Amino acid sequence: MSAEPRSGVTKESPMMEVRVVKVRDEAIDIKSFELASDSGAPLPPLTPGSHIDVHLGPGLVRQYSLCNGPADANRYRIAVKREPDSRGGSATMHERLKEGDSIDISEPRNNFALKSHPGPALLIAGGIGITPILSMALHLLHAGREFSLQYFTRSIAHTAFHDLLSEKRFLNKVTFHYAIEPDAVHSYLRKLLWHRPDNSALYLCGPRPFMDVVESTAAATWPPESVNLEYFSADPAAMSGPRDTFTIRLASTGRDYIVAAEQSIVQALRAAGVGIETSCEQGVCGTCLTGVLSGTPDHRDVFLTDEEREAGDKIVCCVSRAKSSLLELDL
Repeated sequence: MSAEPRSGVTKESPMMEVRVVKVRDEAIDIKSFELASDSGAPLPPLTPGSHIDVHLGPGLVRQYSLCNGPADANRYRIAVKREPDSRGGSATMHERLKEGDSIDISEPRNNFALKSHPGPALLIAGGIGITPILSMALHLLHAGREFSLQYFTRSIAHTAFHDLLSEKRFLNKVTFHYAIEPDAVHSYLRKLLWHRPDNSALYLCGPRPFMDVVESTAAATWPPESVNLEYFSADPAAMSGPRDTFTIRLASTGRDYIVAAEQSIVQALRAAGVGIETSCEQGVCGTCLTGVLSGTPDHRDVFLTDEEREAGDKIVCCVSRAKSSLLELDL
């Protein structure tokens, strides 16, 4: 995944008010929400893999992937899993949001785009990771492009959109996997991924342990540029790395700010009255991506590509830190 550098300075993102027109139980602990404008006018267009920011209250903004197919011009559809350790987002969506409520959302953004390639697309989803993958499947089906979908869940009851994906139009394109033991998952993935069809691409989304298994298995035969991922959060191992104090300098003012061990760059700047636009604050969405003019970033996000990390000229300020004592930012 990649994005163009942003200024990082606080600014108003385009927002729009929508109404919740339908809430549906899709699976155990998963609800879908259909959102439409009050006037019924078409919403801004989306591309498969897009997500929106959902503003649920002061300081409570969450990103949810759009599940839409190409025919859904008047509504957005998202699906949310109720997390047992919710930081407030999924709990609010499940417990408080009801049909008829109005909420503010952003226009769609896409860090997980479906590419144009002549070969087939292999879609792999684990659990709630079906949300962007479903949109891809619907768009590929509509375009008549070759694809297959492998969907791993705990049981039929935990499988969101099971009825939709069981429709005749998806015959021989979707394979469901329920409660497969880890060894069996490894074995199946080795058989599935040992050969890469010419010009094919892999799209993967789901819980991080599951994605790590798929990615490591695919690495033997699928070149990196053919594997496309979307994570829900930064790597816990990276997040638990050394947290030394360092200094950041803003190029626009020349002023220096200390980032303490327990602070992120975003938190340190906010405490000093300097705002940076953020959204997920988990190193996923890239909203706080900022240019680096000097110093060495300590990347802890899942937004930048390996090539962008090696270049060292960008940093995701909500989670990443510095390996050097001073980091000068293009702010």
